Amino acid sequence: MQHKIGAIPFAVRDGRIALLFVTSKRKGRWIFPKGNRKKNESDNKASRREAFEEAGVKGRVFADFPITTVIGKASKPASQKAAVTYYPLLVSTQYDKFPEAKKRERHWILLENAENITAHEDYLNLIRQIRALTPWLLKTVADKKSLPLGRPKRGR
Repeated sequence: MQHKIGAIPFAVRDGRIALLFVTSKRKGRWIFPKGNRKKNESDNKASRREAFEEAGVKGRVFADFPITTVIGKASKPASQKAAVTYYPLLVSTQYDKFPEAKKRERHWILLENAENITAHEDYLNLIRQIRALTPWLLKTVADKKSLPLGRPKRGR
């Protein structure tokens, strides 16, 4: 089984968490950015790189809150699964131009509605885990006075 690194891009506004999903390249399934870690690349750097390449966002990785889960590929047999360690990434900037902009769509959704975006059990489990971390994520954001607490700024 492969091990990949991913990011869970999120923003906080009025005490509510919104998540940023992207479409997979082949089936258009709503997913979070993930991929292979490059040689000598830290998990932090890999999750930031994947978030920018696939979703066009930059921000702060919350390394204290990793979530490792098994994610399957919709187009592959059940044996084609990967363990993915996702890191929440508080989005500070969202870019219009990014490496996979022509291959993917993006969609922000409130965490409380996130289960409506997928019927795949692997992502439903991941959303439940994010929901369980909500009190700690909100506290960490509030404790970091230098972190943005509103909508991510737009970049080019």
